[in-house]
Amino acid sequence: MVVLPTLRQLQFFIALVRQKSFSRAAEDCLVSQSTLSAAIMELESILDAQLVDRSSRDFALTPIGEDIAQRAARLLAEAEDLAHAAAGREPLTGTFHLGVIPTIGPFLLPALMKKLMKNYPQLKLYLHEDLTAGLIERLQAGQLDMVLMAFPYRLENINTKIIGVDKFVFACAKTHRLAGRKFIKADELEKQDLMLLEDGHCLRDHALSACHLQSQKQTTSVGAASFGAASLFTLVQMVRAGLGVTLLPEMALRHGLTKPQDIIALPIKGKPVPHRQIGLAWRKAAGREGDAGAFAEILSPLLSPKL
Repeated sequence: MVVLPTLRQLQFFIALVRQKSFSRAAEDCLVSQSTLSAAIMELESILDAQLVDRSSRDFALTPIGEDIAQRAARLLAEAEDLAHAAAGREPLTGTFHLGVIPTIGPFLLPALMKKLMKNYPQLKLYLHEDLTAGLIERLQAGQLDMVLMAFPYRLENINTKIIGVDKFVFACAKTHRLAGRKFIKADELEKQDLMLLEDGHCLRDHALSACHLQSQKQTTSVGAASFGAASLFTLVQMVRAGLGVTLLPEMALRHGLTKPQDIIALPIKGKPVPHRQIGLAWRKAAGREGDAGAFAEILSPLLSPKL
C-alpha cells in the first residue's frame, strides 16, 4: 500500500508556500515553528523528494516543490469543498474569502459590507483585491471561496451567477468639443483618442469589445504617446487634464468618481447599449450556491437590472 501524505501536512506546506516563511506559516497555522518544520520534513520523506531549497538565503522551492505545491493546492481545495458541501450550513456564515476586481471593489463593497454586517452577523469576511486572472488562479487553488468580477470571461470548472449589468459611458473634459452633446453614438468612438486601463484589466477588453473597437486592443494613443492607466482614478485625472477621452463604468459615476473633476459623462447609444456583466464565480464542487444567492440578493439592487 502506498503511504500517502496527510491533508494536515499539505495544509502546512501550502501555508509555507503562501507565506514564504516558516515562522509566518507556523503562525498562520496556529502551531509552533518546530511542529510545522517537522511536518514538512515528514512530507518530503513520504514523497521521497526535497520540496524546499534550504541552500538558498531566501525562501525558494525546488522544481518538484513547485509542482507539488500546485497539486497540493488543488487537492486541498477539493477536500475543503467536500467539507463545505457536507456541512449543511446556513449561507454566509463562518470564514469566507471573497476576491474582487479593482474596477468593482471601491464602488460596490461599501454598500455590500454594510448589508452583510447587518444581515449576516455570523460571517467573517476577508476581502482580496486583484486583477481577474490572479483572482481566478487563487480561486482554483482554493485560496478564495468566491470572486466578484465582470463578464464575459473564459472559465473552466467554475460556476458563475450573473447579477446585473454595468453600462459604459463616454467621459471627456468640459472643454472637449463633444462636451455639449446629450449622447454619443457607439460608431463615433472609433475616431476618438481613447485612453483606457493598461493590459491585464478586463475592463479594457470589455469596453473595447462592447463598443466594437477591436482595432484598438493593442494600442491606445494620446497624441503621439502610448498610455495605459493603472487605475480608474488615474484615468479620470488624465481626462480632466484634457489629454484624451475614455470609457467609464456607470457604477463609477454613480459613486462620484468624476466629481468634482470638471468631467462630462455622456451615455453611449448602441444596440445593445455597451455594457459589461457583473457576477460571481466559484468552484463547481464548492457547494456555494446558497452563498451566491445571498450575495446576489444584496448586490442586485446596486446594479442596473436592465439595458
